[in-house]
Amino acid sequence: MAPPRLLPGSRHMLDESPQAGIRWVWAAAALLFAAYGTVSLRLHQRMLTTGYDLGIFEQAVRSYAHGHLPVAELKGPGFPLLGDHFSPVLATLAPLYRIWPTPETLLVAQAALLAVAVVPIATFAQRTVGRRGAMVVAFGYGSSWGVAQVVGFDFHEVAFAVPMLAFGLVALAEGRWRAAALWSLALLTVKEDLGLTVGAIGCVMVWRGARRTGAALAAAGVVGSMLEILVVIPSFNPGGRFTYWDKMSASGTGTGGPQGVGDTLYHWTLGVIAPDPKATMLLMLLAPTAFVALRSSLTWVCVPTLAWRLLSDNPDYWGTGFHYSAVLMPMVFVAFVDALSSWEHSRRHALTVAGAVAALLLPQFPLGQLLHLDTWHTSARVAQAHRILQQIPDGATVAASNRLAPQLTDRAQVTVFGFPGSRPSPQWIAVDTATPMGWPISPLQERQLIDQALSDGYVTVVDRDGYLLLRRRQ
Repeated sequence: MAPPRLLPGSRHMLDESPQAGIRWVWAAAALLFAAYGTVSLRLHQRMLTTGYDLGIFEQAVRSYAHGHLPVAELKGPGFPLLGDHFSPVLATLAPLYRIWPTPETLLVAQAALLAVAVVPIATFAQRTVGRRGAMVVAFGYGSSWGVAQVVGFDFHEVAFAVPMLAFGLVALAEGRWRAAALWSLALLTVKEDLGLTVGAIGCVMVWRGARRTGAALAAAGVVGSMLEILVVIPSFNPGGRFTYWDKMSASGTGTGGPQGVGDTLYHWTLGVIAPDPKATMLLMLLAPTAFVALRSSLTWVCVPTLAWRLLSDNPDYWGTGFHYSAVLMPMVFVAFVDALSSWEHSRRHALTVAGAVAALLLPQFPLGQLLHLDTWHTSARVAQAHRILQQIPDGATVAASNRLAPQLTDRAQVTVFGFPGSRPSPQWIAVDTATPMGWPISPLQERQLIDQALSDGYVTVVDRDGYLLLRRRQ
């Protein structure tokens, strides 16, 4: 079945000039880029980013920039990152990193990737519902909580997938099968699970009439994911396996082993939307589109991502936190516009509700930090930390607290203090004892490790304002 087409003149109900240019779309993208970049950079400048994950990705890009396959010391001595996730798309940041070798490069690039996705979405919306409606859609996507959570939590490779999905799904909605297939295949370079999303896109393409292209795309996506998970990643992984299988237990009950028939049945039925964080996440996913996105077959593209998250035993995957929902945002907003194209009688009401929900949610997520005075203030303690870290020479091996690690990854070999399997006896130890994160070790364990280091011959270089800098005795 071909995608629905608008009747001539049907768009005029919301815009007296539906043929208006799209300069405003690029202006919106520039504004979003500035907002995303500002939030991310200010978090880093205030030492609120982390080694897990900004530091890991910087170490990977730094490796690519120097002509090597990606290695992340934060994951373990010489750890090959292609043995953790298959994300060769990170290599495209290498030229930019050679010019500007700092973690800010990754944050700025992420802001640009997330912002440019508004261009195909808003342009598609303008062709479908007119300029004013497109502005509502652009605001909805641009302020969406899934995007905001990425901006507020370091850097992640899924930022590349967001514009790929936006361009690809708009092409799919408009019946441009070749463009949709090419944009979708690019997802295979971003992360191993996205091949299943490619498979879902192929299935929707078949449903919409492009049977041969869709079937080939679906097969390529599934085969691509399987090869990456079963062959490529294990070949790089030091343990020879895909390490994320343990996020799914045999029965899904959270115990990692077989359970009763009742437990298994519950997991595959009600357990998909329970406990509460799962239901809340699904509600939050659809509410910004006034639930109208459900009228479009494009919402089926969300299924693979939702499936692995909701069936996982890891509670971090269930809710609205972290970066896991970023790829869902272009999916639901393109589906929203696609659904509006054939739902003229309630279009205005749907857009009004969507705009109101977006406005209500905006202050609750990281983009709301732009309105907080704390965002624009760098404390004296943070300035002190920067001065202390400057005493560590370039190229040194360092074990640092999680929030101190990304301040050093551009010029030193860094691990997280207390992380099991890290390189032993680093030359320097830098710890924030005043505001410990409690990960990967508790404050008590941190104190014990510091005492052990002192007894092993480390000397105190600085102990000031809760920052402790130790150096291994020569």
